[in-house]
Amino acid sequence: MNDIAFSVSLSLWVAAISTLFVAIIGSAMGYLLARTRFPGHTLLDALCTLPLVLPPTVVGFYLLAVFGHSGFMGQILYKLTGWSLVFTWQAAVIAAFVISLPLMVKTSRAAFETVDRGLESVSLTLGKSEWETLLKVTLPLASRGLLAGVALSFTRAIGEFGATLMLAGNIPGKTQTIPLLIFQATQSGENNVVFALVIIMSLFTLSVLLLINKWGARW
Repeated sequence: MNDIAFSVSLSLWVAAISTLFVAIIGSAMGYLLARTRFPGHTLLDALCTLPLVLPPTVVGFYLLAVFGHSGFMGQILYKLTGWSLVFTWQAAVIAAFVISLPLMVKTSRAAFETVDRGLESVSLTLGKSEWETLLKVTLPLASRGLLAGVALSFTRAIGEFGATLMLAGNIPGKTQTIPLLIFQATQSGENNVVFALVIIMSLFTLSVLLLINKWGARW
């Protein structure tokens, strides 16, 4: 029971932190892709989608190449702080962030593309600045899509397995999230633990999907 409680709490913590950054960065990237055209636009769009289509273990390998002991960022981080990201809960946050970011980018881009540009033009004509127009017109009109993206990203972050295993490892009491505990319990034949966690994950995911559908029907 202690393992289950730790894994559930760690998964929620990791998902909450990663989703906070995903919501901010993903929304900004979605807005950039929806409203601007620049050299490399198509390449940026493809790179944002890549973690969504690559096997999570491949994404995890890339993260190791960057943040691992011999990786570029890993070496810099260790020289500056004496601390290594690998095999920590922070590594699980990075993995969840990278894997769930494409969902937020795609969803927010679609949300911003559906906003009536005429309403934004009216706001600007009435003397509102671009920043005020963004806060008072664009974001409220795109809010349904943005909230759906946040919810999907949070759910995806909780369910992340492959990249987390590669970068954070499967260390009980330290980096073992729900999917990693399910994997370990399956390997060791602890069926009661597996069934309990599978039910928790399934009910949680179903609740999020129902909530998203309810938002869509209401708005």
